[in-house]
Amino acid sequence: MLAGCGAGTCQVIVTTPMEMLKIQLQDAGRIAAQRKTLSGQAQLSGRGGAQPPVEAPAAPRPTATQLTRDLLRSRGIAGLYKGLGATLLRDVPFSIVYFPLFANLNQLGQPASGEKSPFYVSFLAGCVAGSAAAVAVNPCDVVKTRLQTLQRGVNEDTYSGFLDCARKILRNEGPTAFLKGAYCRALVIAPLFGIAQVVYFLGIAETLLGLP
Repeated sequence: MLAGCGAGTCQVIVTTPMEMLKIQLQDAGRIAAQRKTLSGQAQLSGRGGAQPPVEAPAAPRPTATQLTRDLLRSRGIAGLYKGLGATLLRDVPFSIVYFPLFANLNQLGQPASGEKSPFYVSFLAGCVAGSAAAVAVNPCDVVKTRLQTLQRGVNEDTYSGFLDCARKILRNEGPTAFLKGAYCRALVIAPLFGIAQVVYFLGIAETLLGLP
């Protein structure tokens, strides 16, 4: 558990900027669609509904490079690490849950003491442990995503921090909102960690590098 805690703490240094960019790219289409809808409604209101609205040209989709430059220019390095606390609260508990759970599940499939488990046992143990850990920390993932979304839609809340975000989600959307996306996240995490553990336990990297 301590090793998992240390691993989760180290990885956020790399993953937080990537998460920031991923969320902005995924959210760009939603914001653009909302603006297009509002623009069409405004044109209809202005014309009294007599004439069809003029189609506004679609705004170019931002790229990861463009978003990185904009964030660095407007917010500095700190802009890439917005939501760092929420990312820590997600990734550290994830690693604390995942590694001991995987180790114990994988040990159940060992044919004898000191022998490695078959690859399919490592795969299944990685899938189960990854899914369980992903669902367990999903509330923190929901809060993290809300905090890292820079562009807000119409009538969407703004947040001053982790606790403020969690309170507003609970008040406005109820406790089930903290489990949004848990099923999809488990579907992504399960094969990811299952494959990773198979590659690790089969010693593929050692074979390629010629190591014992």
